[in-house]
Amino acid sequence: MKKLSIKKIIEFKGKSDRAKKTFTQNLKFEREVKESDGGGDYWISSLSAISNSYKRNNLQLIRDKVHELEEKFENTEFQRTKTMYGRNIDILIKYEVFDFKIWKPNEQITYIKKHKSDFILTIKGLPIEAVPHHVFSFQDEDIKEIGAIWFIAKLEGYSKIELGMFTDILFRYLKNVFSKDYSLNPRYCIAVDVVNNFAVNYYQIEKGEVPSILDKTIDEIKKIM
Repeated sequence: MKKLSIKKIIEFKGKSDRAKKTFTQNLKFEREVKESDGGGDYWISSLSAISNSYKRNNLQLIRDKVHELEEKFENTEFQRTKTMYGRNIDILIKYEVFDFKIWKPNEQITYIKKHKSDFILTIKGLPIEAVPHHVFSFQDEDIKEIGAIWFIAKLEGYSKIELGMFTDILFRYLKNVFSKDYSLNPRYCIAVDVVNNFAVNYYQIEKGEVPSILDKTIDEIKKIM
């Protein structure tokens, strides 16, 4: 069965009843497409620069990427490619003077190596993919805590409820892989919509500020299957 990204699950929600049925039927037969929840290669320039800047505490990496993309924009004759560069530039400009500390704990953090074999979680029989940009640990008094952040892009951006689905699967990923050795910190389990420049953390889901609809949507997929 084809693995399901959160992006595809969100797309399923917006389909007609007939299209939903086709979607679920194709899950068993559809070939793998090289695409991530971040939107695949289309957004790789902005997402990678933001991810690197977050990790290294260096906004110059974003400014350098903007300059690089502006040069590529001027040198290409293909309008579609120009549009892609332009949209990535538009995102990056928002973060040229951004304070990424708002998405980090005050304590010193250690970045943890991720393994692709951990990225697929089986939920109610369906393989669901979680691919965070960074997983990090930190010490709060005597407690070893774990957190993660996931930068996501889509042309029109995501609603808070949709972004909450990314946060939900991210928290389950942390629980599945790291809960034996660390205490999960829901405030630092974060999904970021880089287009609209807002984030949802799992604490908001726990408190009911952002509805959790991932299980409900998976149930609907299973029912149609």
